[in-house]
Parts: sequence; structure tokens; C-alpha cells
Amino acid sequence: MRVAHFDCFSGISGDMTLAALFDLGVPTEPVYAGIASLGLPVRIDAEKVTKGGFAATQVFVHAPEEDEHRHLADIEAIIARGKLTPTQRELALKIFRRLAEAEAKAHGIPVNEVHFHEVGALDSIADVIGSAIALDLLGVERFTSGPVAVGSGSIHCAHGVMPVPTPATVELLKGVPLRPALVKTELTTPTGAAILTSVVS
Repeated sequence: MRVAHFDCFSGISGDMTLAALFDLGVPTEPVYAGIASLGLPVRIDAEKVTKGGFAATQVFVHAPEEDEHRHLADIEAIIARGKLTPTQRELALKIFRRLAEAEAKAHGIPVNEVHFHEVGALDSIADVIGSAIALDLLGVERFTSGPVAVGSGSIHCAHGVMPVPTPATVELLKGVPLRPALVKTELTTPTGAAILTSVVS
């Protein structure tokens, strides 16, 4: 059995996940093509960079600013029209449904009434769907993870000033072992938490 392990010593986000998968050898072109097939004004590219003196890969998402707030049904329609494999499509849907359920719980509203703000933006859509494609292409049968660093402090978002971890991240990471992090910033985003908890056994 082929196993991949997430070491979230500095948290996890959508673009971090996609960059790590490219660094593992997942080819970029099928991911780029899958994102292009969504028909959205968004594209990504990956570059080799140095972080803290170490070689790494960083993903850059290129998308225009927009005021549109999408619902789960809007996201599902975007995924449905993309040229994805059934496995890739189901994983992308699973991740976004987990996000919608967490947001619904945090706001006390039905899932179909959730407005995706940051998570429904073009860059987050590219991160999630790109990661779903790359995770499938990796060809791994089982994913595991160590404890997750979430950060601390507060952040400014569409809902105002929020504590770190945000309510949606807390909901997504229920039952997941965490590790201390003294950094006063958001290390784990809702998108990263949703990807992680959608695949890790």
C-alpha cells in the first residue's frame, strides 16, 4: 500500500497543499488543464523558491478581484462543468461540502444558505480543485497526518475580526490532534483543514 503523510508543523492551506503535491512529483500540466476547463478567469503556476534557506515550491494563483459571493450550489455547478475524472470531481465536491457544513454550523444556518466569502473566491476554488486533481494523480491509497499547528491571535476577514483558529477551522478539525504554535497568525485555513480532513484516515 502506498501511503502519503501530511506533516503540518506549520499548518496547512490550499496553496500549501498543492505546492507540496507538485514538489512530490505530481505533473503540473494536468492540474493546469483541469483548472482551465472550469471556464473561470483564474490560472495558477508553480515556481521553485527558497524558504528559510530550504528549497521549496510555491503556487501562485492569478485571478481578478471580484465581489461575487457563491453558494454551495454555485460551486457544485462549477465543478460539474470541469473536465475532471469522477474521482477528482467527487473529492472536490467532498471538500467543498465539508466547508459548507462547517460554515453552516458556525453561523447557525442551513448548508444551502451559506455564502462562501474567501472560500468561494477564485483563488480558493483553484486551490481546492487543483489539490483534488493532484491528490488523485499522486496515486496514493492512504493518507495520514501528524498533529496540526493552527496558529493563534486574530485575523481580519469578511466577517470582521476573527480569532485564530476561526470557527470554521475549529469545526473542521474536531477530533484532530493539534500541536502548539506560538506564532500570532493563521497557520491553518478552513480550506486547508477541509482538504486534510477529507482525505486523511
